[in-house]
Amino acid sequence: MARVVIVGCGYVGLELGRQLRGAGHDVVGVRRSDAGLDAVADAGLEPHRADATDPESLGELPDAEWVVFAASSGGRGAAAAREVYVEGLRNVVAEYASRVSSPDRLVYTSSTGVYGDHDGAFVDEGTPLDPQTDKTRVLADAERVATEEAADAGIDGTVARFAGLYGPNRYRLDRYLDGPVTEGYLNMVHRDDAAGAVAFCLESDCARGEVVLVVDDEPVDKWEFADWLAAECGVDTPPKRTTEERLADPDLSAAARRRIETTKRCSNTRLRALGYAFAYPTHREGYRAAIEAYLSGTDAADV
Repeated sequence: MARVVIVGCGYVGLELGRQLRGAGHDVVGVRRSDAGLDAVADAGLEPHRADATDPESLGELPDAEWVVFAASSGGRGAAAAREVYVEGLRNVVAEYASRVSSPDRLVYTSSTGVYGDHDGAFVDEGTPLDPQTDKTRVLADAERVATEEAADAGIDGTVARFAGLYGPNRYRLDRYLDGPVTEGYLNMVHRDDAAGAVAFCLESDCARGEVVLVVDDEPVDKWEFADWLAAECGVDTPPKRTTEERLADPDLSAAARRRIETTKRCSNTRLRALGYAFAYPTHREGYRAAIEAYLSGTDAADV
């Protein structure tokens, strides 16, 4: 069994740690804050304090066969994102490459935001990247660190390119039940499958030096999803608005405008071909717990 260090052991990292620990691996969760370290310990993992942006703090990290970089910039701007995703990842690679016993594998968790706009067409691992914002350009740069620079350091890197994450504490039912819902496509993956896909790539020893798009089986039209969710919850369908109507809003932020203008559908053909079996193949299975909570009068945010 492997020793695994998860740098930035947060929403996905904690679930990944639980899955790997359940499979018999030795898992260390790395966080910066006391609250983060408490969450790691509560998940049954070994907590370790370090900051990817502080190279000196990384020297105390234990050796590992597998390293997963799942750190977050906390929703801040492009400069903060570069400090964490590019420089932080580079620091982690440099630290582990300098050791006598360096890792066999590195996984970096990226985002489908690197694709840019494809006018609703399907994209996959072979689709050229076209990041449209400073922050998504940072993510694309970090992917090169995870594959090219890690390879130069003797570590096989894998990029797990996540679609929109949902799951416990992130169902956001109100957004779709209350509306208005702007047209477009949703590319989603349940947290448990995001973690499961990373664990699968590590345990199955696949996707070395490659990118894997981590998304469920069914990109879904937002209006269709909202109507399905309303029917399942027994409420009226929410109001809708077209892309043109939303873009006409004079108070719309530049970031929101770019999101609305960027549409694509993501394919998981490669991940399926590798052999990964989804716990939640579509939103129908993935949202069931939230729907049942709603029908029982429980706040879905607590599920």
